[in-house]
Order: sequence, then C-alpha cells, then structure tokens
Amino acid sequence: MSGRGIRGSSDRSTLVLTSLAEGPKHGYGLIADITAFSGVRLGAGSLYGCLSHLEADGLVEALPPEDRRRPYQITRSGLNELRARLIQSARIAEIGLSRVGAASA
Repeated sequence: MSGRGIRGSSDRSTLVLTSLAEGPKHGYGLIADITAFSGVRLGAGSLYGCLSHLEADGLVEALPPEDRRRPYQITRSGLNELRARLIQSARIAEIGLSRVGAASA
C-alpha cells in the first residue's frame, strides 16, 4: 500500500480510484462522475492535488492530452490498492452496521 494510504469511502483517493476503475477520465469527467455516484463534489484544486499524489504513488497515470484535457487511468497497482481498501471498508461497514443495530435494540 502507498505511504499515504486510502482511509475510507469518503476519502478523495478512494473516490478518484473508484471513478477511474470504470475507465480513463479527465478532470471534469472525474468531478462529474464522483458527484454522481457519491454526492461529493471535489474542487479542481483538491482533485488535481489528489491525482498528483496518486500518480507519485504509482496508482494512476496520466495519458497523452486530448485537446487541452489530460485524461488519467488507474494502474494495476491502483486497482489492487482500491480492491483491498474497498474490501476493508465493506468489512468495517458490516461490523459497524451490526453494532448499530445491536445498540438500538
């Protein structure tokens, strides 16, 4: 895993990697997709800062520019990282939901 790690489903890194798992996207496409599936609207500065960290960690890579847009794609390492973190998040969510249910009973 990267040094920064991915901390949870609301973490920017998780959102960006989840979006890119569907296929390459440029900045506006990432912002629109993330907003659509999560309800979280990332600003351009937050998005590009996150992409810079993910690229430095080898989890995403920039593709050749298309017009003035630069698309990004997830790498094999990024897919593996995303899968591991989503499995961990799902396990935590399952335990948390069962505990919330037990506490409200």
